[in-house]
Amino acid sequence: MIDLDALSRRLWGARTPGSLLLLPLSGLFGAALLIRAALYATGVLRTHALAVPVIVVGNFLVGGTGKTPLVLWLVQQLARRGLRPGVVSRGYGGRNSTPLAVSTTSAPEEAGDEPLLLARRLGAPVWIGRDRVAAARALLARHPSVNVLVLDDGLQHRRLARDFEIAVFDARNVGNGWLLPAGPLRERPRTVDAVVRNGVAAAHGEFAMRLVPAGFFRLRDGAPVELAWLRARKLHAAAGIGRPEGFFQTLRELGLQFTSHAYPDHHVYTAHDLRFSDCDAVLLTEKDAVKCAQDDRTDLIVLRVEAEVDEGLLDRIAARLMKFTPHG
Repeated sequence: MIDLDALSRRLWGARTPGSLLLLPLSGLFGAALLIRAALYATGVLRTHALAVPVIVVGNFLVGGTGKTPLVLWLVQQLARRGLRPGVVSRGYGGRNSTPLAVSTTSAPEEAGDEPLLLARRLGAPVWIGRDRVAAARALLARHPSVNVLVLDDGLQHRRLARDFEIAVFDARNVGNGWLLPAGPLRERPRTVDAVVRNGVAAAHGEFAMRLVPAGFFRLRDGAPVELAWLRARKLHAAAGIGRPEGFFQTLRELGLQFTSHAYPDHHVYTAHDLRFSDCDAVLLTEKDAVKCAQDDRTDLIVLRVEAEVDEGLLDRIAARLMKFTPHG
């Protein structure tokens, strides 16, 4: 599997000779995007609307920008305002081809790591499927009380009509500004309803977000683990996420010393991957932890993070939802 974080740093962070060689392929990719957009604009390809509002959380870059923590925050905040949200995702890494409900006991190889994390952290229904229109309809049929849907990683999924689009950026911004494969862009940045800047300053009209450590817990039984205890131990840290260096930097800021092990995004762990000599504990992200359950081990420790987001984002979404009228 391609290490997108390494590519972002080595090839896509600037316009290098290596990325320049790939520019003709980016031109072809850009042309394909224009043709696809034209097909939707002329109705050759159809956009499907639902009877409830759809909020899309996504990004223009490949790799992790913080979409999943933002989805967690958004669903929790919508529920606190009296709404009944549901979540739809493609289920990257999952093997399903038909709509599937994700539960807290779903197998990660079937559901995918991010949807399983969402299901375990939220009380809201989570459904996945390559056909996200079908997944959304299946969710609404099973849960008729749901009155708003959050589409995880769906900016480029034009088949499903949306009522509010959120684009998440991190410190990379747009990288070298080129489309795949010469650059990291899935599409040219375009106007959306809200821009969220994760870990960097937000411009006027945008919204700031940061990820805040919310404590460590033991994977086996969920027992809390004190930071002081970890500081006195020999540690290793493993991360198979879009930008593993962000996880490692958070651990350093907490005063921990460790040996780091970066894996590609959505890495499928084996028992061997997490066996280290001279080690008291292995630190993991929550996304990795859903794939690493090993009942015979008590040394797997998970860091939970929470998103802190400008409240103005929710106010903007609420104002849009107040104007919503059922499609059709």
